[in-house]
Amino acid sequence: MMRIRVLTVTLTATAALLAACGYDATPLPEPQEAAASSAPPAATPVECDNATQSYSPANDKAAALKQLINKGRLVVGVSGDTYKMGFTDPTDGELKGFDVAFAQEIATALGVDLELRVILASDRIKMLDEGQIDMVARNMTVNCDRWTQVAFSSVYYNATQKVLVGTDEAAKYTGPASLAGKRVCAPTATTSVANIKKIEPDVIAVEAANHTGCLIKFQNSEVDAITGDDTVLAGLAAQDPYTAVPQQEKLTDEPYGLAFNKDDVALVKFANSVLDQMRADGRWAGIYDEWLKPTLKVDATPPAPVYGR
Repeated sequence: MMRIRVLTVTLTATAALLAACGYDATPLPEPQEAAASSAPPAATPVECDNATQSYSPANDKAAALKQLINKGRLVVGVSGDTYKMGFTDPTDGELKGFDVAFAQEIATALGVDLELRVILASDRIKMLDEGQIDMVARNMTVNCDRWTQVAFSSVYYNATQKVLVGTDEAAKYTGPASLAGKRVCAPTATTSVANIKKIEPDVIAVEAANHTGCLIKFQNSEVDAITGDDTVLAGLAAQDPYTAVPQQEKLTDEPYGLAFNKDDVALVKFANSVLDQMRADGRWAGIYDEWLKPTLKVDATPPAPVYGR
């Protein structure tokens, strides 16, 4: 069994700990310099005709291992407070969830230890670019703008953006127009902020460091609603009985990809080979059934991969 080393711990999924929503920076070991002769060539920029299109899978473990920051371990940025996606289990203090399970599968396939580092959504791209982490598994939406900054795996889950309101307002919610003049919270540096303003310009957008911060604002009557991915909102509603995700049309599609430094193409290709295997052998379905189906309450199948970069 691969050993998981958690570098930073954070909020549990319990309401009692919701008030603490900041994370202390945790220094990582200095990256080991690879010999110049073994350095892989930089990725060639490509046009983004289809944001969900990734690099063709390749089971070249040796090439992938060369692109790790530290020999013998995969350092992955995850959420620590997104219930069912990436959260600290209050029963044992361990980081668990849908995204964490995918990180573990990649590390296991590489034959290295997994180190989890709790990060904010706003830090995902910066930490990849600075070489602080090898991979992000933190419900990150694939889009063309982000492809100019990072490299993505094939899509491993198709989420949608929706809205969470109080249970007393759920029956009255009829769509984005219901949010006109209302204060709606979303985490900083997420696609949710821009999306909700584009869909309903009269929304008063309020940002927080993460969705737990949004839930705290909601509980303190500082905002009227929260918007985000259905995966995240279902987790919030499961934690707070006074919130609900009413029946509604999706606002946007939010395809998730594992993110890597844009030059780590060999690592992306290897991750894609692992994801292909997980779709075929039932591991994807098992992870979904364990972590997301209980809150989303719908069956799901793995997204078909799109390759060609």
